Amino acid sequence: MKLLSFRKDGREAFGAVVGDGVVDLSNLREDIKTLADYIATGAYRDAAHHVEGRAVSVKLADVEYLPVIPRPEKIVCAVRNYLDHHNEALAAGLNRELSEFPPIFLRVWRSQVAHNQPIIKPRVSDTLDWEGELAVIIGEGGRDIAEADAWKHVAGYSVYNDASVREWQFHARQIASGKNFEGTGAFGPWMVTADEIEPGRVLKLETRLNGETVQSSDTGHLIFPIPRLIAYASTIFTLSPGDVIVTGTPAGVGFGRKPPHYMKAGDVVEIEIEAVGTLRNEVKDQGSIR
Repeated sequence: MKLLSFRKDGREAFGAVVGDGVVDLSNLREDIKTLADYIATGAYRDAAHHVEGRAVSVKLADVEYLPVIPRPEKIVCAVRNYLDHHNEALAAGLNRELSEFPPIFLRVWRSQVAHNQPIIKPRVSDTLDWEGELAVIIGEGGRDIAEADAWKHVAGYSVYNDASVREWQFHARQIASGKNFEGTGAFGPWMVTADEIEPGRVLKLETRLNGETVQSSDTGHLIFPIPRLIAYASTIFTLSPGDVIVTGTPAGVGFGRKPPHYMKAGDVVEIEIEAVGTLRNEVKDQGSIR
């Protein structure tokens, strides 16, 4: 089942994709107001039953998307989790060694935008770079989750553009300043529930900039696979339902090109992940957004 967050009649809602439309599930129960609530209660596992007898609320072509989880407690992002991306960063002059442990950083939810919303190129930089990634949405939370148990904690999967403002990322060894500009992290269009994708299935990932393929890889090349990321993150803090783990990007980013190539206003970036969907965003300058 595909589940998404969207705006309807000026309010936030969530629902399920049925055919070419969306069935609103946000009035299902008094204690469930958001998709994160739906996940936390475990009710999302019965989504196919919940849509029975309910009419489509809005056509997909007309829906106003929100980030899949609009305000997750934590967005945990993996760094250099594809060897080819690590190597292209080295070739571009970034002197970082491979780690025994997953390098991670946190994004804030205000840095997110939805499918079909603009990614914002900040006025202070011309080095906005694309990073196509698979996102994992946590279902059952927990602390000290064993790798062997990690798949049971996955509610579903989505697409993420973990776009980087490169010069700000390189201000220090800690890269978070270049990863948290408002409107730079695209997340969507929906989550596909975990029952539809076999645990560990290798998924093809492709990023296109203005129709040209710039990244092409698959999740079989992850250095630290999803169970390792979940186990490591849950050792540091308690994972909560609706938390997001963004698993890293493969080679093909703009920073690694000679000369480097970055996104500019008017560009359209699409990230397609097999069995999940395609995330599409146009780039706009910060000053053009009201």
